Amino acid sequence: MNPLSHYDPDDPYPSSDGAPMAENTEQYEWLVKIKENLEILFAQDPNVFVAGDLFWYPVPNRRITGPLAPDVMVVFGRPKGPRGSYKQWEEGGIAPQVVFEVLSPANSAKEMADKRGFYDTYGVEEYYVYDPPANTLEVWLRQDGRLRRMSHIKGWTSPRLGIRFALGGATLEIFDPQGQPFLTSVELAARLREAAERAAQEAARAEQEAARAEQEAGRADRQQHRAQQEYERAERLAERLRALGIEP
Repeated sequence: MNPLSHYDPDDPYPSSDGAPMAENTEQYEWLVKIKENLEILFAQDPNVFVAGDLFWYPVPNRRITGPLAPDVMVVFGRPKGPRGSYKQWEEGGIAPQVVFEVLSPANSAKEMADKRGFYDTYGVEEYYVYDPPANTLEVWLRQDGRLRRMSHIKGWTSPRLGIRFALGGATLEIFDPQGQPFLTSVELAARLREAAERAAQEAARAEQEAARAEQEAGRADRQQHRAQQEYERAERLAERLRALGIEP
């Protein structure tokens, strides 16, 4: 969240500054919602790394610059997996291409300007700042080597992520490339329960249909058997008639 304020030679690249991940429940819910939905979106791509509140060290010298821990960051071209921090020089020199910050009342204008300067300096391509109470979204896109603020009156689609942002009503809505909304963990769990219930109902219907089909097949077999018996009975009668000189 905040850059470290001191340099410890015994631990030059710490993974935490002891500060909380979020200042309030709303900020935390948005952080988790964005991070987890991006994890789901790129779950099948082993070379997209998504992290929340992870310290990013752009260069191997803390005395030149302290790290930042973006609320959410996405790195294309780096493998998934656990990390104590993101040391860019150990990650093929690849900087996070997309960064999200969710504002809290504690964020000052200077702090946010410093963060933007950090992201601008170290190569972020897309930078999003959402303020939940005010329901405002800042969109910054790298153009001509600098992060520049974009207008998004009619919504915005991320060039890198393919997700769409829409400021409608009282809150921000985010949609994946297939048009499905980003959901909270509670909403996702409810959707999974509904899907499981529908699947169970479909399975029960299929089982009933299979049972009916089996009954119909048994009925057809019995009818065919009776028809065969009638045919054989008729043949035996015809043979007796022929034996008596009567052509049936």
